[in-house]
Amino acid sequence: MKDYRSVKETCTAEKILKKKQFIKAEMDRQLRMELSNQIWKESAAVLTRILRKYADIPDGIHAHTDVFIFPSAAIYLTAQKYVSKEQAYSFIENAAAERTEKIGRMLAKIMALPFMRDIFLKMMNKMTKKKFGKNCGFQNRFYPKKKGEYRMDILACPYCKYFTELGCPELTKIFCENDERGYGNLPGLKFERNTTLGKDGDRCDFCFRKTSEKTKKIGL
Repeated sequence: MKDYRSVKETCTAEKILKKKQFIKAEMDRQLRMELSNQIWKESAAVLTRILRKYADIPDGIHAHTDVFIFPSAAIYLTAQKYVSKEQAYSFIENAAAERTEKIGRMLAKIMALPFMRDIFLKMMNKMTKKKFGKNCGFQNRFYPKKKGEYRMDILACPYCKYFTELGCPELTKIFCENDERGYGNLPGLKFERNTTLGKDGDRCDFCFRKTSEKTKKIGL
């Protein structure tokens, strides 16, 4: 009989995976349902072991590991027992691409409002320091403020660290590419990027610049 701690950990893993149904949907699309369900069930057990192993990391890091890193790794590693590494990778990549492109389209509609560019740049400054700063396991280089621009480099991140420790460093670049999908087509703003840690660069560079492109007035 499982002890209380084991039952609680399993429930936590299953709860996390419930929020990853977009990945399950991609698996269902590619596999027969019986196999997809088997991989999903085993992924919960793998995720439970990972959560137990890293239970003592700081809460700020857990905000990234438990929501994004660990469930992606658990599904990917489990899937490789039944399908090729390339197909297992496609489960995560295709699902992430579809989801972040949708988010990017929603953000683009918001950014079409003429006043949103300046608000966005201010929000990025606050958000990156809070959600992607030292307390969340990142090392950053923040640049001096410049009108109409926001720049920041990530020099080390928990995605590289924990995906590497779990034996799947290749998953890191999917999350680097999510930035490009989400920010790459915003009206009135240009997202510039030259290198990422997930693609063997020495940093992930972020640069947002206001452009001369006219935004549209949207009735609310």
